[in-house]
Amino acid sequence: MVIMSSLLDGYMLVESVCVQMRRKTTRFTAERGKIVATLQKGLKMRHMTMISLGGVIGAGLFVGSGTVIESIGPAAVVTYALAGALIILVMRMLGEMAVARPALGSFSEYARESMGPWAGFLVGWLYWYFWVIVVAVEATAGAATLQHWLMPGVPVWLLSFILLILLTLTNIFSVRSYGEFEYWFASIKVAAIVLFLIIGGLYVLGWWPGAHLNFSNLTHHGGFTPFGTLSLFAGVTTVIFSFFGSEIVTIAASESKEPQQAVARATNSVIWRVLIFYVGAIFLIVTILPWNDNHSLVSPFVSVLQVIGIPGAVWIMNLVVVTAVLSCLNSGLYTASRMLFALANQGNAPKSFVKLNRRGVPVTAILICTGFGYLSVAFDYISPQGVFAFLLNSSGAVALFIYLLIAVSELRIRRRLDQAGTHLQVKMWAFPFLTYLSIAAMAAVILSMALKAESRLQLEFSLLSALALWIVYIVKHKRELATGLPVHEEL
Repeated sequence: MVIMSSLLDGYMLVESVCVQMRRKTTRFTAERGKIVATLQKGLKMRHMTMISLGGVIGAGLFVGSGTVIESIGPAAVVTYALAGALIILVMRMLGEMAVARPALGSFSEYARESMGPWAGFLVGWLYWYFWVIVVAVEATAGAATLQHWLMPGVPVWLLSFILLILLTLTNIFSVRSYGEFEYWFASIKVAAIVLFLIIGGLYVLGWWPGAHLNFSNLTHHGGFTPFGTLSLFAGVTTVIFSFFGSEIVTIAASESKEPQQAVARATNSVIWRVLIFYVGAIFLIVTILPWNDNHSLVSPFVSVLQVIGIPGAVWIMNLVVVTAVLSCLNSGLYTASRMLFALANQGNAPKSFVKLNRRGVPVTAILICTGFGYLSVAFDYISPQGVFAFLLNSSGAVALFIYLLIAVSELRIRRRLDQAGTHLQVKMWAFPFLTYLSIAAMAAVILSMALKAESRLQLEFSLLSALALWIVYIVKHKRELATGLPVHEEL
C-alpha cells in the first residue's frame, strides 16, 4: 500500500507539471473535469464540401456492390434506396443537432448530453474502434489492389506499411493537408462516378453508338425479385454499412472556419448524393449486366465499361478503387484520431491525447490510431482467419448501434431545443414521427442480423465489444466515485 501511495503521489506530481506546461494550448474546466483544447480551424468550405461528398462514395460501392446484386437480383436498386433513405434520416437528425449546437466529438457529445456519460463513452469508443479497424482493412485492401495492378512482386504487408506511413505523415503535418488530400481523393471519386452515370445513362437510353433501348435485364433471369420480396429488406443489413462515413463532416466541423454552414450544406445535399451516386449507379449496373453473371459482378463497374466499349476500363477503375481506398484510409486516420481527442476532452480517455503540436494537430492521438493500424495489419498477416477476422467481425454492427443512439439523442435534444424556443436552421422532418420510424427501422435491421446465420456472428461479436466497453465504463465510474477524482485525473 505504501508503494502504491508513493506511485500515486509521484503520478499526481508529474501530472501537475504537465498541466502547467500545457496551459498555453489547453484549459481545464470544473464542469465534469473536462479538458477543452482548441483545434486548428484549417478546413475551408471546399474541403468540407468534398469531405461530405467523399464520405458517401466509399470503396464498398465500387467493390462490394456486385455481391449485393448477386444475393438480391435487380431489386438491389430498391435495397440501396431503402438503406439510403435511412441514412438520409440519420444525417438529417445529426445535422439538426450539429447546426444548432456544434460540439467537439459531434454525436458522442450529443449522446452524453442526452443520455448521460455512459452513452458518450460508449458511442465515442465504439466509433473509434470501428475506424481503427477500417484503417487496417483499407490499408490491406489498397495494398492488395496495388500489388495486383502495379507491383506483383511486392508483399502486401510491406505495401500496407508504406500506405500507413504516408497517410500518417499527411495527417500529422496539418489538418489542412488532410483536407487537401481528401479534396483531391474525393474529386477523383466524384468525377469517376459522374462520368460513369453519364456514359451508362447514354448507353441505357440507346444514345450511345451501337446501343439500343433495352431494360430486359431488369425482368429476365428470374424476374425483378428472384429471391422474393423479403430479400429486399434482408439486404439492407449489408448495404447500410456502405454508407457509413457520411457523418464524418460533422466530426470535421470542429476544425472548419464555417462549421454550421458546412454541416447545413452537407445535410441538405445528402438526399441527391445518395440518390444519384448509389441508387443511380446500381440501377445502371443491373440494367446493363445480368444479375446472375457471377464473373461480371466481381468488378461490376469494370464490366459495365467493358460492355459499353470504353478502352482501358480495367486500368481506369483500378485507379478509382485505389483512390477510394486511400480516401477511406485517410479519413479513417483523421476520424479515429479526432474522436480519441474528443474522448480525452470529455474525460473518457487519457488526457495526453489532447496534446497539440504548434499547428494545432493532436499528434499523440494520431500516432496511437496509426499504431493500432500497424497492429491490425500485423494480425492480418499472421492470422487472417483468426485474430484479424475477429476484429473485423466485432465491428460489423457498430455502425447500426451508433446510428441508433444518434436517433435517440436527437429525440431528446430536439425536445429540449423546442422547449427553449431555439430557432433551428436544419430541422428533422415530421418530428417525432420520422425519428421513431428510424429507431424502429434500425432495430428491425439489428433483429434481422440476429435471424440470419451469415450475419449473426458479426452481431454477437459487436455486442461483445459493446459489453466490454460497458464493463470498462462501470469499473472506471466506480473508481471515480471511490477516489473522488474527475475521470480524466484517474486516467
